[in-house]
Formats: sequence, C-alpha cells, structure tokens
Amino acid sequence: MTMTTADATGITQHESDQVERANTSGRKPVVFIHGLWLLPSSWDRWATLFEESGYSAVKPGWPDDPETVADAKAHPEVFAGKTVGQVADHFAGVIRGLNQKPAIIGHSFGGLLTQILAGRGLAAVSVAIDPAPFRGVLPLPISALKASSPVLSNPANRSKAIPLTYDQFRFAFANAVSEDEAKQLYEEFAVPASGAPLFQAATANLNPWTEAKVNTINPDRGPLLIIDGDKDNTVPWAIANASYKRQKRNPGVTEITKIAGRGHALTIDSGWKEVAETALAFVQRFA
Repeated sequence: MTMTTADATGITQHESDQVERANTSGRKPVVFIHGLWLLPSSWDRWATLFEESGYSAVKPGWPDDPETVADAKAHPEVFAGKTVGQVADHFAGVIRGLNQKPAIIGHSFGGLLTQILAGRGLAAVSVAIDPAPFRGVLPLPISALKASSPVLSNPANRSKAIPLTYDQFRFAFANAVSEDEAKQLYEEFAVPASGAPLFQAATANLNPWTEAKVNTINPDRGPLLIIDGDKDNTVPWAIANASYKRQKRNPGVTEITKIAGRGHALTIDSGWKEVAETALAFVQRFA
C-alpha cells in the first residue's frame, strides 16, 4: 500500500513539498479541496489549467488519504471517522505554511470546507462548488436525502468508511452523463468515504456545537463564488442557493452561478473544463 507519512501536525511530506514549491515560485497559490468519495488526484486537470494560468496548485488530502484509488479501495478503513472539524484543521495547517493567502477551491464537502476556511480568514478568494450544507442552510430536497441514504440509512455508518455501489454513484454523482461515462468515472475516481461528515451535516441545524458551521459574516472572508450544477441530485440548487443567501450577509463579494445540464460529477466529468474556467475567471478577478 502506498501511504504518505505525516509529521506531528499530520501534514504529509507530499503536502509540505507542494507548499514549499508554491512559496519558492512566488506565484499565487490555489488550494484544491476534494469532497467525499474522491481523492486529491480528482483535481489533477484543474491543477494543470491553473498552473498554466500562472498559479501554483496545492492539492492536500484529507488526513490519511491513500495515494491512489486502488490503495483506497484496498484499505477503506483509513477513511473511517474523519470529521469536518478534523479535516478543516488539517487544511488550515497546510494553508498556514503558505507565504501568501491562497485562493481556495472546493467541491461538495470540499465546498463546505472551503467556506469554513474562508470564514476563518484564510482565503484571498474562494470558490465552493456544489457545497455540502452548513448550519443555517435549511432546504432538504428528496434527491439529496436519497443521495446520502447509503450512509445515513444506518447510524452505525457514522464511524465507518462507506463505499458507493455503481448505482448509488450513478444517482449521486453521474446522473447527467452517459452510462459509459458514468462507469468510467466510477472506476477512475470513486473511493470509500468517512460516514461522519454526512451525519454532521444532517444534524447541523439541531446541534449548536456542530463542526458543520461557517462564519459567514467575517469581513476577512474575501470574495466567494458558489457554483452549482442544475441537475445535481446531491446538492440541488435549493441547497446551494440557501448557502448563498446566508453568505450574502458578508461585506465581501458573494456570487452564485448555475451550470446548465450538470450533475455532482461536474468537476471530474468530460465537461470539467467549463466549470474550471468559470472558477478561474472568478479567481483572476481578485487574486
């Protein structure tokens, strides 16, 4: 199994190398944050696009992320028990090693983490794509409940790592692409995921002490763009727009855009570049 070793702070050598490279380059860093059922490698094409546009890409993992999809499928137990707060603190530790305040881009639970980190004043500009909901976001569309049911249907899953079957992945991620592309995405990208964050998001409005909360009014939050696919079953427009309405109270620039005909796999499917260029254009306005 290919695993990266971490120092006392949990930051891996690979992550430290990326931070050092960004600092040495003098370029504006862009930190990419993946969500559940994916790995940092899901951002590889995005990283290349941003690098070609003059930025330095940093793709940290969640704590204990394996290097490859094959390793992740062989050792699903490494994902178990990771919580929103633990993962947010890990990314904050990576970001604090950078010489410049970065742009932060995240997808799904990575979109929630992006907003948490921006709310801590750690982002120069941020883009949250199909972001998981936080405390104060109230809509609960039926499709979102169905998409999360592989985890939420059993309370014991909170402490486990849960893989998606192909049919579950097809509904939650790949509903807006062809059957052939959906199967290819499932094989290339899908890995098990910690059940804990989904339970945290599901109960956020019942728990005043939840880790799934965002400081939406911090004046140091910086500009924020929320992107949502209009066919997303996992984070439908109602959830993304409710997040936007909470964030709009911030004095910083807050925008939202809908990408037509796209589902939750919009960062990894064959139309990824349209989404990446939308994010890039927003980052370029402010960083």
